[in-house]
Amino acid sequence: MSPLLHILCVFLALVASGYSLSCTECLSSSDSCTGPSVTCPSGSACGAQYRETWFKGVLASKQYMMLCVPQNSCNVIGSFSQPNYVKVKMGTSCCTSNQCTPSLPSLPRDSSGSNGLTCRSCVSLDSAWCYTPDTMQCTGEENMCLLQTRKGSVKPMESKAIRGCATKSICDFGSLSSSSKGVKTENICTSGSSGLQSGFYLPAVICILFFKLLI
Repeated sequence: MSPLLHILCVFLALVASGYSLSCTECLSSSDSCTGPSVTCPSGSACGAQYRETWFKGVLASKQYMMLCVPQNSCNVIGSFSQPNYVKVKMGTSCCTSNQCTPSLPSLPRDSSGSNGLTCRSCVSLDSAWCYTPDTMQCTGEENMCLLQTRKGSVKPMESKAIRGCATKSICDFGSLSSSSKGVKTENICTSGSSGLQSGFYLPAVICILFFKLLI
């Protein structure tokens, strides 16, 4: 086989298998971080996720994360809220060369004014699930009901869950994983009050039908 044909065969094999980037993966409480290199799945980009948590208008904490992200999750900004004046703002940015450093993600502006949506509300600091009858009124562009779960495989105590109001862009994040940190964050959304009502009444209907079958 000629050298040129050999090179062409290798190139075609790489294309067929999908080219994967090598990206930095790290986590910090500032707006930058350093960490080990990981090989991303095909179709991913080197991403940065930045989030700020605000309490009653005061910045309470920051989190910066570099990791592999799906390309459709690049350059997305959004927010989600909890009662008692808690708001989390998030954004992602990406770059597409080996070991590149994405620019610091932008964050959304504050918005106010009820949009008529009601969502369930709860927080769990030691489990990747929470559910209560408590509800909250959504404001601005936060027109989706969010359940965000954070599961820690290395440190189970890192598992957390939160329900509240969110922008659609937060829902579009889907799930993000940090393999070196053993953490997976997943966003699950519903379209609002109608979903809450069906979620509330469906178990009751099932119970009624079950008891009718027993009588």
